[in-house]
Amino acid sequence: MKREDDFEKRREHLKNLSDEELYNRFWKLTEEIVKPMIDMAETHTSPAVERSVLLRMGFSSLEADGIVKEGMKWNLLGKGIGNVVLTYSEIMGIPYQKAGIELSDGKGWEIVNKKMRGEN
Repeated sequence: MKREDDFEKRREHLKNLSDEELYNRFWKLTEEIVKPMIDMAETHTSPAVERSVLLRMGFSSLEADGIVKEGMKWNLLGKGIGNVVLTYSEIMGIPYQKAGIELSDGKGWEIVNKKMRGEN
């Protein structure tokens, strides 16, 4: 089956646009396509994404896994687990690495949960 060449017909609405207008149209359409993904990224996360953040903060995979599992129990993944660790660090006045280790051991979650939920 041979496809009919309909390029001229399909480009009719674009042929009178300048290079600048084409450029602007391209980026406008690109923004429309990407916007739902950006919106979703702002409101959704996953344990894998949160573990990845913790690994980049310098935690071992075992520590990161423990922090994420505890964060899931407390339903705090949506707050950003890196943010949770930093918040706990501030509350306790300790380095974030120590705060993360405490959280991975199951300590401090009641305190940080109250703060993250605005109860403090």
